[in-house]
Amino acid sequence: MAAPLALVTGGGRGIGAAVCERLAADGYRVLLTYHTSSRPAEEVVGRILASGSDAVAVKVDCSDMGEVALLADHPWFASGLDVLVLNHGRYDRMAADELDHERLRQTMSTNFEGAFMVWRSVQEFLSNDARIVVIGSQLGVRGSPHGADYSASKAALHAWARSLAQAVGPKGQRVNIIAPGYVDTDILAGDSAEKRKQRESEVPLQRIGQPEDIAGVVSFLYSTDSAYVNGAVIHVNGGLFLP
Repeated sequence: MAAPLALVTGGGRGIGAAVCERLAADGYRVLLTYHTSSRPAEEVVGRILASGSDAVAVKVDCSDMGEVALLADHPWFASGLDVLVLNHGRYDRMAADELDHERLRQTMSTNFEGAFMVWRSVQEFLSNDARIVVIGSQLGVRGSPHGADYSASKAALHAWARSLAQAVGPKGQRVNIIAPGYVDTDILAGDSAEKRKQRESEVPLQRIGQPEDIAGVVSFLYSTDSAYVNGAVIHVNGGLFLP
């Protein structure tokens, strides 16, 4: 019998890569998508294969319904889909009062509509006890003067995921949201040493989160330990933001 299957969007880098490797360590086959990061995605696949688990990377632009629809044709889905992690996203720093409609449309299309479209594309394969984990953001709750479009897209994602949790819960499926704070990914890559120290000082735990910190919580949400957790927004931010 084949190992259970997990799909991770945006699995080539950062949080997505850490989640893929944690899933593999937990006994899952991993199908990961990437948009432009082909080499990092293949490196993730290589590490998983070297560990003795199965993985494959598929190029998908999650803002393109045509590409998302083709994802459902992958033969691995024939055995069913047990875990869906919606992690992909875009963030481009811009002051809220400089935001234009095209930029807002692109961000919403990728971050919110893309997640919805991926779910719609693969929902027929989801097992009766499927676990869906949505990677949101603290900015989807608190907002941001430099990422209004990103904040809006994540807020919409949170609301949709909590609604979906109520809709599919009777089937036995669970949907939960993780809202990370500062995490050491590409979003923070441009920080100066001074800016990084400032961020660290803002966090009560006095450090920037690592992708593995998020992956551990994702693992909890697809495990049986969280069997009665559904529709939750879990803030993983070292105490930076306490809603």
